[in-house]
Formats: sequence, C-alpha cells, structure tokens
Amino acid sequence: MSDPGNSTVNAVGADRSLGQLVASATAEMSALVHDEIALAKAELRQDVKRGAIGGTAITIAGVFVLFSLPVLSFAAAYGIHNLGLGLAWSFLIVGGAFLALAGLAALLAVTKFKKVKPPERSIASAKQTAAVLQNVKPHPRSAQDRVSV
Repeated sequence: MSDPGNSTVNAVGADRSLGQLVASATAEMSALVHDEIALAKAELRQDVKRGAIGGTAITIAGVFVLFSLPVLSFAAAYGIHNLGLGLAWSFLIVGGAFLALAGLAALLAVTKFKKVKPPERSIASAKQTAAVLQNVKPHPRSAQDRVSV
C-alpha cells in the first residue's frame, strides 16, 4: 500500500539535487535550532518571573515575621508577668530565651560550616587536565605549511 501524499514528496525530492537537499536540510536545522533557543529563552523568562515573584513574597513574609517578633516578645513577657513574676524578670526570661535560640542557631551554623569542603573532584580533574596539557607538544609544521597559512 502506498500513500499518495508520500509519492508527491518523493517526486519533488527526486527533482532536487543533492546540494539543494543539503541546503534545505541545513536551513531547516538552523530554523529548528533558532526555535529551540527561542523556546528556552521563553521558558527561562517565565522561570525568572516566577522566581522573582516567589522571592518578593518570601521577603514580604520575612518582614512581617520581623515586625511580629517585638509584639510577640512583649506578649510573652507580659504573659509571664501575669503568672506572678516581676515584669523585669519576665522580660529577662524572654530575652534569655532569644539568646538561647540564637546560640543554638549559631552552633548549627558552625557545625554545617565545618562540613563544607573544597570541590575535591573538580580540583583533581583540573590538575589532571593541566598535567595532560603540559605534556602536549605542538605538531611540527614544515616550512611549506607555514607559508600557505
């Protein structure tokens, strides 16, 4: 069974020379690459826009959390004061709790920073590449090759 659509394509393709076919394939490949690049740019623009919106939202959330800390601190201090402790001691307890939390966060940060190591595989690869390139010698060219260049 043959498809009538394919027979017309084959007849048109048979009339074109090999050079025309290569030129056509090259043009189509170039158009495909340009379209792929345009698609990648569009996707990147969309991702950057989403990232910017997300970053703005998280920044706004952080500002609201920052503004709520003094209010919550006063509420905690006055709540402790209502339990019968003096107001100064209540604020001191809340401040001490914040210092303890800051100390825990700093301890966590120090332990994580100690685990950071240099990129050993990348360094080894770079050293290996440098060693290979040091052993490479240029190909000797004859006097005739130097003149023709």
